[in-house]
Amino acid sequence: MLPYAAYLRVYEPLTAFTPQDQARWARYADSRDRPRRAGALEVEHGEAVRRLLSVPPLPAPERESPNAYLRRVEETLYVCPWQSRLRSWLAFASFRGSVPVKLASRFVPQAIAEQTADDFDRFKRGEQSLRTHIRTSTWHVPIAWFVPFDSAERWLVLGSEQPAEAGAQTTAAPPRNMLYVTSMAQARRRVARALVVIRRHVGQVAALTEVEEVGRWLEEFHPHSLVELDYGGLVHLMDDRTLQGDQSVAEVATALAGLDNGQEELAFAMYQRVILRWRSIRALESAN
Repeated sequence: MLPYAAYLRVYEPLTAFTPQDQARWARYADSRDRPRRAGALEVEHGEAVRRLLSVPPLPAPERESPNAYLRRVEETLYVCPWQSRLRSWLAFASFRGSVPVKLASRFVPQAIAEQTADDFDRFKRGEQSLRTHIRTSTWHVPIAWFVPFDSAERWLVLGSEQPAEAGAQTTAAPPRNMLYVTSMAQARRRVARALVVIRRHVGQVAALTEVEEVGRWLEEFHPHSLVELDYGGLVHLMDDRTLQGDQSVAEVATALAGLDNGQEELAFAMYQRVILRWRSIRALESAN
């Protein structure tokens, strides 16, 4: 739940959930106390910060979040559960697996880390799936995340905010945001088409693996779901002109079309434009 993060979300129709969860999410949608969309990211981030600043720090919530992102299309309610506990467990397991034990213990005491791991193990024994409706990427948007969308699906709201210095605290500036939203059918179709093009013209490269991973993840959800790319806190690293000029989705689509049509120079130019844009933003992570 870091402030400079982007999110790839799946919203499933209410009918995709169990009868018990259908009733729960229907009540939730009618509640006046639930976090509204404009402030939901701030609420998520605040909860995470309070856990990590507590003594001792808590890598994961004691209970699963009761919250969700909601969308309504005509009469259909779509739900994207936060799953804060599961996502925290998965992130902490990845963290522990990527750093030495002695270094990890400087962030979370060994006893707390082991207890968190034990809690996760017990949870896994009782669950058939560790599927999460939300994927998070800090400091950049992965190139593969642009593939499921079309440039016409962009939803951009600009504000007067200037780009923040790296390390500074972001302040709420709703509704400044950049979103793409599409149907699951369209998302899967675009991913499948991209995989064919990459395999045919490029072969086994990192980009292929990343797009394959996105495709496998999308296949885990109801076919009538919605898919959303949210630039989230990354909008605080980009001024209005930069956001308005960001056409990453269109450029990735043009690169793929260029590959398929034999226009290698065009494909390379578009791909490099996206790579360089996000490399410059990602570099802010280590800026003073």
